[in-house]
This record gives sequence, C-alpha cells and structure tokens, in this order.
Amino acid sequence: MALAIGVDIGGTKVAAGVVDEQGRVIDRERRDTPGQDVSATEATIVDVVDALCARHEVTAAGIGAAGWIANDHATVLFSPHLAWRNEPLRESLRSRVRVPLIVENDANAAAWAEYRFGAAQEQKVVVCVTLGTGIGGGLVVDGSVYRGAFGIACEYGHVTLVPDGRRCACGNRGCWEMYASGRALARDARELVEESPMAAAGMLELAGSVDALTGPVVTAAAAAGDQAALSICTTMGRWLGRGLANLAAVIDPSTFVIGGGVSAAGEILLHPAREEFAHVLTGRGFRPQASIVVAALGPDAGLVGAADLARRWA
Repeated sequence: MALAIGVDIGGTKVAAGVVDEQGRVIDRERRDTPGQDVSATEATIVDVVDALCARHEVTAAGIGAAGWIANDHATVLFSPHLAWRNEPLRESLRSRVRVPLIVENDANAAAWAEYRFGAAQEQKVVVCVTLGTGIGGGLVVDGSVYRGAFGIACEYGHVTLVPDGRRCACGNRGCWEMYASGRALARDARELVEESPMAAAGMLELAGSVDALTGPVVTAAAAAGDQAALSICTTMGRWLGRGLANLAAVIDPSTFVIGGGVSAAGEILLHPAREEFAHVLTGRGFRPQASIVVAALGPDAGLVGAADLARRWA
C-alpha cells in the first residue's frame, strides 16, 4: 500500500500526517507556524517530513499552503497570512527532503479530500469553503481540481461582499472573509465587549480576557447557549449564506462543503446560512438548490488531500 505525507500549513500551525490510499491518517506531527519567517517555516516543514519519513516508507509528500500557488505546483505567489512572496517553495525544499514534493493550495487540497473520501464523494461539481482565520476555497469539477489559468482560482474569501467595507489583509475592503471567518467572530465579540460589557460577560468569562476572545471561544459559548454568542454566530451564518448564493450564481455547484476550524460550530452557523442562501439565491424557486453540508474530514482534510494529490502527481 503506497503511503504519502500531507503537510497542511496554516496561519498558526503546521499539521502533517502519513496517509494511506483510503485517506486514513496513520501517523502525525504538529508544530507552530513561524509565519513571519520564511526560512523558519521551511525548516519546520523539513522537520515534520523528516520525522514521518523516519518512521514510514513513503512515496511522496504534498504541501498544502495557505496562499496562491502557481500551476507549476511549486511556487507560492502570495500568502496574505504568511511571509511568502513569489517563493519557489518546492525548489527551496527539494535538496532537504528525501521524497518527491508537490505544493498545492490548502483549500484545493481540502476540497480534493472531501471529494475523494469525505462529504462530497461522487458529486459532479463541488465547492469547498474553508472557514478558518480567513476563508479559503476549492473547486472540483468532474473529478478534477479547478485551478484557473494561473493557479489562483477560488480565492472566495477575497470576493467583495460589502463595497468600501472593512479593510482586509489582502489590501482591499469588504472581502467576504472579513464577515464570515474566525477573525470576524473574534472581532465582533471584542466590539461587543467595548459596547456592552454586560452582554458579552459570558464570552469574556469563558475567554479569560479580551485578547483571548477568539472564534473558537465564541462558537463554544454559542453551543453552551450564550445569547450574545449565538447572535454573533447567526449574523456570521447569514453572511456565509449570502456569499454562497453569490458563488452559486457563477458556478452552479451540486454541493457546498463547509470546512475549516470554524465549521465545528455546525448547525449554529449552517442553519442561518441555509436560510439566507435560499432567500437571496438567484432564480430561487426555479432551479435546483445545492446542498450545504459540513466537511466530513474536519481539520485533517488539507493534509489528506495534499497527500493524495502528491501520490498522484509527484
């Protein structure tokens, strides 16, 4: 059985695993992401791959990186949350890693994993939206990852949803991820603390401090029944549904798969998202409506997809 390594590089963590041909993760490594230091990030990748190669016979390694990946499966053109700018990542790592490498966008990798092994098996057109620090996206059409002419398609998080809205890390204003992401949840909670400390008291007590008010804290508070947190999550769910309706107008998928860490909130987010989606969908009532489902592979999707793509391409 051919084993491959998948490495999922996010804004805060590097998660790696050995993946078999059925998409099962049989061994793992994890490190913090030194996101503002290119050399340190690359050293971390080498460290986790070496650790796993020392324990398993593997055929290839796939790196799922949060950023724009060129069609050469080797170069990170830009990453809004990491220090890579036109970085020849595969070439930089080639002499330091003992197995063949590919580089892929982390959300593309997650979309592929859900299509192959998860919530979107046998679906014709799959849109994957990953809700984490920001929003990532992937698209699988008729069994192939769609990457666009230059490799940077499906950056859904940077579609303008609110003209002249909040400033985004990409440099523009009003991007979707400023309204439907872990960062958006945390920002709304902190703003509520400033405006109405009494209303936010439950979340603040759970977090311990304003600085510790993160997306997971908000979703945990909502799951426990905190009304302020539920309101924040409902608002985000509506923004999520509105963005999905915009994507449906262009792509017409058979299913949307919602992944990433924030998706752990489940129906707290997806129920208002489905309602808003149905309310604003172009041609509503006269067209089939795509399903909106939670990713089946959870936080493993990126590394599973990266490993499976590496096994195919490297």
